[in-house]
Amino acid sequence: MTLPLAGRTIAVTRPLEQATKLTAAIKAAGGSVISFPLLDIKGLESLDDFHAAVTPLSQFDWAVFISSNAVQHGMPLLQQAGIPAQLKFAAIGPTTAASLQGFGIAEILTPLERFDSEALLALPALQQMQGQRVLIVRGVGGREVLAETLKQRGADVVFGECYRRVNPQSSAQVLAQAYDNGKLQGIVVTSSEALRFLLDLAQDAAWLKATPLFVNHARIAEQAKAAKLTVYCSGVAGDTAMLDLLQSELSVDS
Repeated sequence: MTLPLAGRTIAVTRPLEQATKLTAAIKAAGGSVISFPLLDIKGLESLDDFHAAVTPLSQFDWAVFISSNAVQHGMPLLQQAGIPAQLKFAAIGPTTAASLQGFGIAEILTPLERFDSEALLALPALQQMQGQRVLIVRGVGGREVLAETLKQRGADVVFGECYRRVNPQSSAQVLAQAYDNGKLQGIVVTSSEALRFLLDLAQDAAWLKATPLFVNHARIAEQAKAAKLTVYCSGVAGDTAMLDLLQSELSVDS
């Protein structure tokens, strides 16, 4: 019996600690993996701005976390500050919500599908925000749609930035060589920032245009299409959906 990804080599660009399950699943399906992390999460040299933004924590009605990284870096700081009983929690998706549960948070507002700012903003609990003060816990920079929309609805929004994202790669030569050797059939990209880093490294390289990208969100797919790349989108978060997509498009029987 031939495994579905036999003879296929796939580059996975997620941070190493977040790529373990997907890498194992690809190998179990017969594929080979090139580990090529395009995002590294670093703590900030100084957290003075974060502490200034969240003090006192009792001023906030909501704490919104945009990623599991935001939870891991931000929640210990909020716990040190003393979490008030009235503070409500929201998460961009189930992975982030699970991270919050790991810190003992039981009630978390989370979208049921399409895990992004737009889906979170569509929930009834965030429609009437007059007089509400919202803390958005995130990395340095990022999309502004969540904050801007909440402000339009009457909320007072404060950013608690507690980490930064960097590109650990200095070139994409390893991917170019793999392609030249016939050993690059796909690239998994699961964040817009990782795709921007990949485009910066590869520029207009022919190998990137000839290699399909496998993404988990329509926004990343749109970004890839704008760069004239071939892209397949699972539309669902999670390693299982990504593996299904890879097998669907790259299987020797597909």
